[in-house]
Amino acid sequence: MPNEQEATLKALETALKMEIDGKEFYLKASQSSKNKIGQDLLKKLAAEEDIHRQVFQNIYNTIKSKKGWPDVKFHGDGGRGLKTVFAEAMKNMKNQTKGLKEELDAVKTAMDMENKTLDFYHARSKKTPLDAEKQLYDALAMQESEHHRVLLDYYEFLKDPAAWYVQKEHTAVDGG
Repeated sequence: MPNEQEATLKALETALKMEIDGKEFYLKASQSSKNKIGQDLLKKLAAEEDIHRQVFQNIYNTIKSKKGWPDVKFHGDGGRGLKTVFAEAMKNMKNQTKGLKEELDAVKTAMDMENKTLDFYHARSKKTPLDAEKQLYDALAMQESEHHRVLLDYYEFLKDPAAWYVQKEHTAVDGG
C-alpha cells in the first residue's frame, strides 16, 4: 500500500499546484479586467480555487501525519455562487460591454485551465482504489465543469452581448 499512498500524495501535490496556479491566474485576470462583471466573476473563481486548495492541503497534511485518507466531505455548490454573481451583474448592467481581445483571451485561457483540471480530476477518480478519494475528485470535477460553463457563458457575452441577451432572454434586442 505504500505505493498507493505515494500516488495519492503525488496526485494531491499536483492538484494543489493546479489550484494555486488557478487562483493566481484568476486574481491577475480580475485585476486586468476592464469590466465589473469580469472582475467579480474572476475574483469569485479565485476564491473557489482557494477553497479547493485548502481541502487538498488538509487532506495532504492528514495523510502525511496519520498515513490514511481523512473523512472529508466536499460538496461544491454546483456553480450556484458563480451563476448568481454573473446573473446579478447582468441584471444591473446598463450598457453593452465590448469584447476586448485581452479579456476574451483571458477567458479562453481560463476555460482551458478548467478543462485540464477537470481532466486531471476525472483521471485521478478512475485510478484511485479509495472511495473517499474518488468521491472528492468527482465532486471537484463537477464544480470545475460548472466553472467552465460559466466562463463559456461570459465568453459568449463578451463576444456578442446582443446575441447573448437574445439567446438567454429569448427576446429581441431592439436597442431601446
